Amino acid sequence: MTVPVLLLPEGRKLVFERSFSSQREVGIKRGFWNKVVDIVAGPPDWHHMERPYSVVTDSHERIIVTDPGALGIHIFDFAQQKYKFVSHPEGKDALRSPQCVAVDKQDNIYVTDSESGKIFIFDANGKLRRVIGSIKGGEGFYKRPTGIAVDSDEQRIYVTDTLRNKIFVLDMQGNVLQTIGKNGSADGEFNFPTELRLHGKNLIVVDAMNFRVQEVDRSGAFQYAIGKPGDGEGDVFRPKGIGLDSEGHIYVVEGFSNLVQVFNQQGQLLYYFGKKGTGLGDFQAPTGLFVDHNDRVFVVDSYNRRVEVFHYYGLTKKAAGGMP
Repeated sequence: MTVPVLLLPEGRKLVFERSFSSQREVGIKRGFWNKVVDIVAGPPDWHHMERPYSVVTDSHERIIVTDPGALGIHIFDFAQQKYKFVSHPEGKDALRSPQCVAVDKQDNIYVTDSESGKIFIFDANGKLRRVIGSIKGGEGFYKRPTGIAVDSDEQRIYVTDTLRNKIFVLDMQGNVLQTIGKNGSADGEFNFPTELRLHGKNLIVVDAMNFRVQEVDRSGAFQYAIGKPGDGEGDVFRPKGIGLDSEGHIYVVEGFSNLVQVFNQQGQLLYYFGKKGTGLGDFQAPTGLFVDHNDRVFVVDSYNRRVEVFHYYGLTKKAAGGMP
């Protein structure tokens, strides 16, 4: 099946690149004796996605996917044909429900755990370095940590606590420096905030039960909002993952209608893509989204147990043989 190229105004376009769901698709090289073992004992038990939720890429273009269904994190390295599954199932700091993921400039991996109320930090090789929010008795400080963003230059970590309706601002050691927001529906207030992204000096936040996406500055001052309740084009009913491309367009996963909507910062719907289904380019209960520095758009297609990759070509880029 070929997914049609989505042609957009002024020569822009969105191109479907690929879908992947398991370790096997990385193309891991297997030697002669591995193949002999396969013949005797059967093919290997490849890791595959169970219920993926969030996605990010690091400086080496590895793709990191949280998977609360598998109780761990998948690290796909297609360039080096490598794969790693990271988990921490034992002890008082067991990884119970990995939710959202971010990386810093050193490719350390930051994962919120919505069940334990903690933030897990792994190095680039997947080794657990430390846990933020772990308190006496094994409980976590946060009620339901969800979205996370890391600013390496400013040495700050931003975490949404969905049940507290606020954003915690931490230093790199995990000390709370300030909080942003409170429960409500006014500008700068939140009702079950979930995902967030850095946007320059500001933060873009999914304000889930206010059916909108808000941008606030680092002090919490309201900048603008996108979306209104409804199930039509441009409406926001079940917002999930968010991302920004090189032109500042804001991508919002709409979990209810199984599509991704793309807005400008004035809240105007520019275009959307996806529909409910199991074919390439389709979604079933999509969740996480990430746009990398090359404008590749990664969408976690949770119920189809995969990640789908698209490529946005804006005014300054052009696909091979494509329009400017």
